[in-house]
Amino acid sequence: MEGVLTPEIWIAVADHTGIADLRVTTREEPNYQRLMDRRIDLLSDNDVTLTDIRGVISGLSVLPGAREFLDELRSKYQVVLLSDTFEQFADGFMEQLGRPHLLCHRLDVEHDRIVRYRARVDDPKCRAVGMYQSLNFHVTAAGDSYNDVTMLQAANAGCLFQYPPGLPEQFPALATADTYSELAAWIDVA
Repeated sequence: MEGVLTPEIWIAVADHTGIADLRVTTREEPNYQRLMDRRIDLLSDNDVTLTDIRGVISGLSVLPGAREFLDELRSKYQVVLLSDTFEQFADGFMEQLGRPHLLCHRLDVEHDRIVRYRARVDDPKCRAVGMYQSLNFHVTAAGDSYNDVTMLQAANAGCLFQYPPGLPEQFPALATADTYSELAAWIDVA
């Protein structure tokens, strides 16, 4: 979701709070557990609450063309968003995107402080792809960073979208796209 359909929430929080280390995303740090542990420590060290983060998110809009892109896909296909975002972050974006089906993580919050995150299962995106395939669905997937690679490799067809430098060279079997129109055209033939 983030970086593909919506802005990166953690970058927006970093810009709002001035905590530069919150700008690190899965585009730079492939180990999601390490990344989230660091983020939670930074939030705690700087007294940033869930309410603060939700305030930042409430001022964000989905990326230009994202809603139209999803509407076009939904007119032809079943669409599921597999994301490393959190239930507590996503509601406003889901409203803007026309309430697509979202599978994501959950935060544990105590006294308005984020204390940990809960992944549903290990490697949830890849496992979700496998479950859809076990139901005989053809899965076409797109993502923008390291935390998407296992999902893209497991899918029947996988595409890197607006990816960081060097990622396609590390995974040359994956297709690439830079615009929603390129991605939509690839999906139609994948």
